[in-house]
Amino acid sequence: MMSEHDGHAENAGNDRHGAGGDGRADPATEAFVAHRNLLFTVAYEMLGSAADAEDVLQETWLRWSGVDLETVRDRRAYLVRVTTRQALGRLRTLGRRKESYVGAWLPEPLLTSPDVAEDVELADSVSMAMMLVLETLAPTERAVFVLREVFEFGYDEIADAVGKSQDAVRQTAHRARAHVAARRPRGTVTPTQTRDAFSAFRRAVTTGDVQGLLDVLAPDVVLVGDGGGIKQAVLRPVTGAGKVARLMIGGLVKQGAAVSLEPAEVNGFPALILHLDGELDTVLAMRFDDGLITGLYAVRNPEKLSHMREATALGR
Repeated sequence: MMSEHDGHAENAGNDRHGAGGDGRADPATEAFVAHRNLLFTVAYEMLGSAADAEDVLQETWLRWSGVDLETVRDRRAYLVRVTTRQALGRLRTLGRRKESYVGAWLPEPLLTSPDVAEDVELADSVSMAMMLVLETLAPTERAVFVLREVFEFGYDEIADAVGKSQDAVRQTAHRARAHVAARRPRGTVTPTQTRDAFSAFRRAVTTGDVQGLLDVLAPDVVLVGDGGGIKQAVLRPVTGAGKVARLMIGGLVKQGAAVSLEPAEVNGFPALILHLDGELDTVLAMRFDDGLITGLYAVRNPEKLSHMREATALGR
C-alpha cells in the first residue's frame, strides 16, 4: 500500500527532475528519500502499525519540506528527531485506541525481503516477538530503546529527539534495556534451527500430523489471535502445546480444501500466509526459541493486512 505521503515524497523527486538542469531532485527531497527506509523503520518500531508509521512519515515530510537546509547540520539526525516526536504523539493516541480494541492486539505484520532477514539485529528488532515486548514499554522508554539499541544514536541525539536531558536518557535506556532483556527470546536461535523448526511446523500443519506439531511446539507455546472484532479469532491467548496443536489442526480441517498455506518472510522471520478461497485470510508469524516454536501470532484483522501485498523496505 502506498500512502499519500509516499506519492508526495517520490513524486516530489520525479516532478522536480530537470528543475536544475541536471535531472536530479531538489536537496530536501533527495535527503528525505535517502533516509526514508530508516524513518519508516523507526516509526514502525515505535508504533507497531505500518499505517500509522506512513502517516508519521507524511507529517515528517510536511515539516521537512519547509526547513531551511542551510540551518541543518546533520540531516539524518534532524529527520529522525522529527519522526520520533511525531511518533511519540501518535503513540499516546494509539494507547487510547487499543483500550477499546476487541480481543488481543497484535502489531501490523510486514512482508519483508530477504535482506532484512540477513541483518540479524534489524530482523530481531522488527520480529513480532520483539514488537510485542516493545509494547510493554512506556512511550519514551520505547523511543529511547529503539533509537539507542537498534539504531545506535548517541545520547545527545536521543535527548534532542525525546526532549529529555542526557542523564535522564541514559537512565531510561538502562531501565528499558533491562526490561526488554527479561522478556526477549530465551536462547540464541541459528538461521538453520529457525528454518528447520518452520519446515517441520509447516509440514505437520499441512498434513494434519498432530504428533509432528507437538514435536516442534514448546510445551508452553502461546497462540495469540487478532481479529479486531472483524474476523473470528481467539479472544484470549491459548497456552500449551496440546491445546494449540488441536486448535491449529482442527481449524484447518474444518476449512478443508478451501485453505492454502504459503511460506513467506514476515517481519524478518519465516511465517505462513493462509488464503481462504483464494483470498488473504491470516498471517501466522512465529517466535523461535532453542529450536522450538514458543509463540504463534495469527493476524486476521483485514485492516492490518494491507502491507502483505508487497515487501516493505526497512533500513538502519
